[in-house]
Amino acid sequence: MKVTELFGIKHPILQAPMAGVQGSELAIAVAQAGGLGGLPCAMLSPELIQQELHRIRMATTSPINVNFFCHQAPIPDAEHEARWRLALRPYYVELGLDPDAIPEVLGRRPFDAQACDVLSEFEPEVVSFHFGLPNEQLLNRIRGWGGKIISSATTLEEAIWLQARGVDAIIAQGLEAGGHRAMFLTDDVTEQKGLFALLPQLLEHTSTPIIAAGGIASPKAVRAALTLGAAGVQIGTAYLLCPEAKTTSVHRKALKSSAADHTALTRLFSGRPARGIVNRIMRELGPLSSLPPAFPLASTAIAPLRAASEALNNADFSPLWAGQNVKGCQEIAAGELTHWLAGD
Repeated sequence: MKVTELFGIKHPILQAPMAGVQGSELAIAVAQAGGLGGLPCAMLSPELIQQELHRIRMATTSPINVNFFCHQAPIPDAEHEARWRLALRPYYVELGLDPDAIPEVLGRRPFDAQACDVLSEFEPEVVSFHFGLPNEQLLNRIRGWGGKIISSATTLEEAIWLQARGVDAIIAQGLEAGGHRAMFLTDDVTEQKGLFALLPQLLEHTSTPIIAAGGIASPKAVRAALTLGAAGVQIGTAYLLCPEAKTTSVHRKALKSSAADHTALTRLFSGRPARGIVNRIMRELGPLSSLPPAFPLASTAIAPLRAASEALNNADFSPLWAGQNVKGCQEIAAGELTHWLAGD
């Protein structure tokens, strides 16, 4: 089944929910253009989720996707945290910050009953998850209002695991994709495959509709994925320069520079592997360093460095999330970009 039929949308295009660089405005624009707009909720409080969904429902009656993380909250390790802060201390000194006064920051909360309560007021058509799935009780609540459930797989084993739990579609997240890897049955990045190696495996060994994601940034790439048998595509990086995105000025600058040709997986910004444009801290500490504590605790100590650095108009300590293909990034309206990607 194609996603156009499954989700009731015109174009087989899902806008990837991108926490930290977008809100409801981008989701609305894509939905109004006939794609499936996505709202990232992993970094939002229940009150902000409610506000954003209210804006969406006031602006469009088109189907919408809300996205959550469903990681297991880690047990803080004081010794590991101390090593991490010690590694960052020279940067704090350089920027004139007090390394002993690191504030607490809003983390990424896993999907829970409180978030589900908020969703039940709006009954979003699609609820997507990163890092597996929440418990069956929460999934049944979503199914109760007719919501479709999707999640990402980075390996065949993860896709089979998701299918066994009755998801309506599986996102095949290729290694090219920007942002956090959705991996949840493995933490070995050497097991990660490119999209056009992963996609045929999932199509051959599962019967659930498969959505292709990773490096898709043009109408030709969309058609290629659909020709291989994908039910639809999910696209994130291509939307980062749209005016409806909240991409920061230093992030936009990086996306438009030659630096965007070099991306890498890194644990430095959150504690989990995620793909972004290589910057100073990635070069100096090593992108997959073991120094950061477990996800999402790493972000606490690096957040002040990011804020101070961006105030100086540089991106030395910023997570410049991007996929391996930035050629589709255009400074045009998200609706126009959606129509272009769909071949209109």
